[in-house]
Amino acid sequence: MTAEAITLLGLGNLGRALAQTFVRGGHSVTVWNRSEGKAAGLAATVAGSAAEAVAAGDLVVVAVLDPAAAQKVLSGVDVRGKSLVNLTSGTPDDARELASWAEAQGAEYLHGAVYAVPQTIGTDASSIIYSGSEAVSARKSLALLGKVTYLGADAGRASGYDVAILAGMYGLLGGFLHAAALARANGIEVSELTPMLWSWLADLQPALTTFAAEIDASRYDNAESSLAMNQSGLATLVKAARAQGVPFAGLDAVKALVDRQVDSGRGQESLARAVESFGLGSQGLAGGQQEDRH
Repeated sequence: MTAEAITLLGLGNLGRALAQTFVRGGHSVTVWNRSEGKAAGLAATVAGSAAEAVAAGDLVVVAVLDPAAAQKVLSGVDVRGKSLVNLTSGTPDDARELASWAEAQGAEYLHGAVYAVPQTIGTDASSIIYSGSEAVSARKSLALLGKVTYLGADAGRASGYDVAILAGMYGLLGGFLHAAALARANGIEVSELTPMLWSWLADLQPALTTFAAEIDASRYDNAESSLAMNQSGLATLVKAARAQGVPFAGLDAVKALVDRQVDSGRGQESLARAVESFGLGSQGLAGGQQEDRH
């Protein structure tokens, strides 16, 4: 691999891991961070400013706290002719806004979302999804960081995947914490519960695959796991959680999604139809008048 000059803006846990991986890959790395002490121990050149750092690199990687910080770091910096890779978490619109700015400045823009803990960056356990400039995504230096998945030219698409995946993750974590609270309320060690819970969750994969196909097609005829059946199960869970002193708003919210569909006369359709309740606001399905899309 031909060594290239790489700039890293941001030296949090992720930024340091990225810089270390590029250095191990034989690249000349220049780093900048608002707090200079974060660069201690890195075999990299420490720039005095973000502008100085960007000037030193052909590939510029940004890994800061949030989109506002990314915009602030790059404000007034000359990025003409640079390949700009932003690994800062944000919304799809944040990514598109920065992509438009980069294009106006004469830079190529690629947005990425990292699926790895810092210590696994550069190993087979690390993967990064990208969207934006296809040419930048194909640069061999980025392959050092982990498995590369390119999702298309829309710079916001990677963030669209990211917010959906993270929403699922936090929903799962919320469910786990509630399960742990229910276990403790019944004198059950959480370490004893977890293997059984994980086994059950792993067995749900076929059901989720079926639900995904139903949602994509907007067809919910398969009532193997019906809304009405799940409404009854959720009501029991909500009652049990309250009785044991560990109610959970997340569980109530899932039940509300199901209730809206059952109240509209859809009770015998698949549980997957509950996705149609999102975005309906406090009015629910207003008498079941929502247009049937299948």
